[in-house]
Amino acid sequence: MFRRALLAATMAAAFAATATAATTHYTARLSGRSEVPKTDSKGTGTFDATFDTQSRQLNYTLTFQNLSGPATAAHIHGPAGRKATAGVVAPLGDKSPTSPVSGSLTLTEDQAKMLQTHMLYVNVHTAANPAGEIRGQIIEPGTRHRTRKHTATGAATAPETTTAPATTPAPATTGK
Repeated sequence: MFRRALLAATMAAAFAATATAATTHYTARLSGRSEVPKTDSKGTGTFDATFDTQSRQLNYTLTFQNLSGPATAAHIHGPAGRKATAGVVAPLGDKSPTSPVSGSLTLTEDQAKMLQTHMLYVNVHTAANPAGEIRGQIIEPGTRHRTRKHTATGAATAPETTTAPATTPAPATTGK
């Protein structure tokens, strides 16, 4: 009887620990149209990432092409909605990165909240566009530029823009 109770308690604890951690997928489509202010760049790019909510580790791959010249830098910026700019949160790759750029970052608690409320964006800089040539807001697949205002305490307020109604729900867990 005692063994059954101990086994049940152990299984419940393991399930609870597993239930609290999740891996969420994030993505960004980069273009000159998304820059603030817009650029006429023919460049495009994608940012794909998975985020572990327990360790706060973000594993990413950034690809870009057709820029006006070599990239001089690539960063994650925030907190900012899609129509605003913000400071650098983390560099992506080395100085003058070449595509693809892959790596991992451990986010602070506040940065994790910015990610989860869609208040981070990826920016690739060039000599011709030192403030940024292409940019993309980091969102979960299935959402359309849904950003929330991020306060200093990390709380999220009402959406800045609305989410288009989805016909199927986006997967909740997988992953300037």
